[in-house]
Amino acid sequence: MAKFAKKKDGDLPAVSTASLPDIVFMLLFFFMTVTTMKDSSIMVENNLPTANQTKKLEKKDRIIYIFAGKPTREYQNVYGTETRIQLNDKFANVNDVGSYILEERAKKPQELQNVLTTALKVDSEANMGLISDIKLELRKVNALKVNYTTSEGDAFNNLN
Repeated sequence: MAKFAKKKDGDLPAVSTASLPDIVFMLLFFFMTVTTMKDSSIMVENNLPTANQTKKLEKKDRIIYIFAGKPTREYQNVYGTETRIQLNDKFANVNDVGSYILEERAKKPQELQNVLTTALKVDSEANMGLISDIKLELRKVNALKVNYTTSEGDAFNNLN
């Protein structure tokens, strides 16, 4: 008769690391596809006015953002407390709005250039004169689809 070797109690088999690179690359591709890059950092105060009848814009790739408001505390030393316009990551004058819209329009695909919407994210404390100047510059470059970004709430709260 042949001898049979007894199994040792408590020994675990070695962990196979053959599939480890596959798992790492699968996680890498997952995070690369799911993660979005931050467009720009907001350098102005952005307390949006409230409205009770709002609609969400669905297609974010068709929106060009313009921010307006007082500079945040970290930028008030350099730019003061006067209401300013922010285009991407820099402060700009009203005269720069038209060229900014034309640059952003040129970056978009040809089929989207005629359906772009300009979203104004304006602080509730900003004066209407600045907004009128921005709208005038938008008319000059034929950017006629304008959206005023608000937050959901009672519109009478804006009267304070």
